[in-house]
Amino acid sequence: MVAMPVIVYPPSPTGGRRVRIDGEILGIAYSDADLAEFLRRAGAEEPEELIHSVLIEWRGGRRHQYDPA
Repeated sequence: MVAMPVIVYPPSPTGGRRVRIDGEILGIAYSDADLAEFLRRAGAEEPEELIHSVLIEWRGGRRHQYDPA
């Protein structure tokens, strides 16, 4: 499991959310699949399950919402 801070920032006006893991921006997620891939690259063993845990800090917008509000 990823034991480092995971922050998913608010949806941008053009869609997608910046993803920061352990202080580093890994990219823009446009879906849960993108977020799971970033988590996998960071070393998560079960990234698809991790995206639904309380270990991820979702800032602004609803959880799992990637389109602009």
